[in-house]
Amino acid sequence: MAAYITHEAVRVCSGKQLLLSSLSVLRFGISVEPKRYIRGLRRKPVQVLSAEHQTSKKTQSQSETTKSQKDEWTKSTSPPEHQKPQESVKTGTQSVDITDHLQGLRFEKALPGDKRLGRLVSVASSRTFREEQGKILLEGRRLICDALDAGANPQTVFFSKVERLKELPLDKLRRATLIKVKFEEIKIWSNLVAPQGVMAVFSRPDPARLIFANRNQSIPLSLVCDNVRDPGNLGTMLRCAAAAGCHNVLLTKGCVDVWEPKVLRAAMGAHFRLPVFPSLNWDDIRQHLSTAVTVYVADSSRPTDAQDNVSRTPSKAGDYGWVSSRLSNKSADSEESDSEESDSEESDSEDEELSIPRLDSKLYYERWAQSPSALVIGGETHGLSPDAFRLAENNKGQRLFIPLAAGVDSLNSAMAASILLFEGRKQLLQLLHTSGKKQQPKAERKYS
Repeated sequence: MAAYITHEAVRVCSGKQLLLSSLSVLRFGISVEPKRYIRGLRRKPVQVLSAEHQTSKKTQSQSETTKSQKDEWTKSTSPPEHQKPQESVKTGTQSVDITDHLQGLRFEKALPGDKRLGRLVSVASSRTFREEQGKILLEGRRLICDALDAGANPQTVFFSKVERLKELPLDKLRRATLIKVKFEEIKIWSNLVAPQGVMAVFSRPDPARLIFANRNQSIPLSLVCDNVRDPGNLGTMLRCAAAAGCHNVLLTKGCVDVWEPKVLRAAMGAHFRLPVFPSLNWDDIRQHLSTAVTVYVADSSRPTDAQDNVSRTPSKAGDYGWVSSRLSNKSADSEESDSEESDSEESDSEDEELSIPRLDSKLYYERWAQSPSALVIGGETHGLSPDAFRLAENNKGQRLFIPLAAGVDSLNSAMAASILLFEGRKQLLQLLHTSGKKQQPKAERKYS
């Protein structure tokens, strides 16, 4: 039976005893008066309970029972744990949110302090790291799409908005890591004045394995870049070679890295429209050219007499246009390191100049591209190397001369390359068109 204890006053006396001055015990309505003192508990005080407290406790126990039953029912009807969509994943010491609502692709949302973007951009921006790690950095929707269409292998894609990711061919990004970052992060690491909000790190492509859309429409004309060290000039040459429909582009070891960010911007996707073979020595260049190819070198010198353009033969390297009097880069480095030059060294350099092969010169608009050809363009700083002239001599080549107005010394190397490449394209297409007409029957010629 429940007993309800009521008291009017409880006082604490010395010796830790409780003195109840007036204590009434109500049991079935009968009042009993105590006749002795009661010692209180030492560990826990007396707890006074009321009827309302017991009622609320019963209600709480009933609600907990109902909640446990509901949880058991929900657990029995819910799908297994492995079928639930994953909402968050912890990677190392950082947590990134993952969503898979973009056509089955999962992408990560980088948290503040994520340094992956800065680390990968730093690696891809250095030529040494690009060659060691085998990675390149591409920025912008058009350039990334060109790389994906050519079969390049994407590793990591950074984007600021889901709309930017939708602009890319999503079916070719299945194996790539997609990371959503803030636009401010891309703006910090971007090399563009107006970033588009998408950057990608690719494996360094092998030009022999890429797929080029207009490969069958190329003309038998190759471009050889010799010691082109300006990124803007090299990128413009690549863009021009792609526009002219060249068969391939060959770069010597003295050229700037073809995957330099400035070269990529100037080339406008030319890297993925025709094969570009970098860091070649002259033996490698000979292997890329067939024996039937005629090699021509660009000449920017302007003789005073126009009639001498064809007949004159220079006696030293200085008589050519973009030509260096040094045999190789190794000899150039040794010359720069030496502080004093003796008379014997000067005589040796003169002998080296006289060893330059003598090639006939021809105006650029005359007929010269009548068979598979290769054009060698030198850089504006060091010019063509003597190896380029030896290659032209061994392949029955000539010097191509672009006449300039009085008072103009030379053209930009990229501008000269564009003039000569499109002139070669025109002559080769005319030759192919003429040979095609000759092979047609007489009845079909009038319809051609």
